Amino acid sequence: MKFLGIILGLVLLFSCSNKKKSMQSGVKAEMTKDTLCFDVQGHRGARGLAPENTLPAFKKALEIGVSTLELDLAVTKDGKLLVSHEPWFNRHICLDSLGNVIPEEDSIRYNIYEHTYAETQKYDCGSIGNPQFPHQEKQKLTKPLLKEVIEMTEAYCQENDVEVSYNFEIKSLPHGDNLYHPEPKVFCDLLIEEVKDLIPIDRIVIQSFDYRQLEYLHAHYPEYKLAALAYKGQAESNLSRLSFVPAIYSPDFNLLTEEDIHLLKEKNITIIPWTVNQIEDMKKLVSLGVDGIITDYPDSAMLFLTPCGQLRR
Repeated sequence: MKFLGIILGLVLLFSCSNKKKSMQSGVKAEMTKDTLCFDVQGHRGARGLAPENTLPAFKKALEIGVSTLELDLAVTKDGKLLVSHEPWFNRHICLDSLGNVIPEEDSIRYNIYEHTYAETQKYDCGSIGNPQFPHQEKQKLTKPLLKEVIEMTEAYCQENDVEVSYNFEIKSLPHGDNLYHPEPKVFCDLLIEEVKDLIPIDRIVIQSFDYRQLEYLHAHYPEYKLAALAYKGQAESNLSRLSFVPAIYSPDFNLLTEEDIHLLKEKNITIIPWTVNQIEDMKKLVSLGVDGIITDYPDSAMLFLTPCGQLRR
């Protein structure tokens, strides 16, 4: 029963950002392009246009002109940071190491934390696409290392004389410790060690639904900007669970109220909701005064928003 409870909890956590209705890309916005400096974050790269959390998805987001790349992290058996939304191979977007469909009853058991990095590269997570995002460009792809994403992005920035920020999400749950991922100290230390010499600190945000991760980072790496994610409840109650005031609050956009926004503005907390795919929702959030959005369709957001990032150096 304990293992079943862990499984159910993990499924809830890692599926909460998958429930949003997708939209077709390229819908024309009625309003003219705003001059507002706005943080347009490409969710898992540009999930609406390319297989999520893959090098082509991040390259697509860069070409569109996002200010921030949002991505998720898992840890392999040999301690490598792999870019993946779930700490397992999701049957809806991945084939197994032999190229076969992963049975529904076995999906969560394809645990990345029990695979070495070399073993993870046998799984195809691009050629079957994603049924929720029919406009994805399907191609055979593997989950990249975080270091590979950073190297590709920094090379793009150098070549195009731009700067892009990163929003790294640590995916974890207390009952998943040492089963699907390491404990917070190990996970956080691993991430900081990986990025500290690769990216300037002012271009890094670390976010999590697991506030243990944020507490550890705040205590041991206070120089890093942190974002508190939320999938239920209101801002005041969620923030009360932290011993400090985070730089950013990132809720499911449907949760945001005018009262929340007023409270967050008073506390000088940046507001970046997720996952905003409909243009009308984007417009409404802009009018409410949010500071950015996380979206699967950054190309739609770019129709009427000017991103803060990718500014000429």
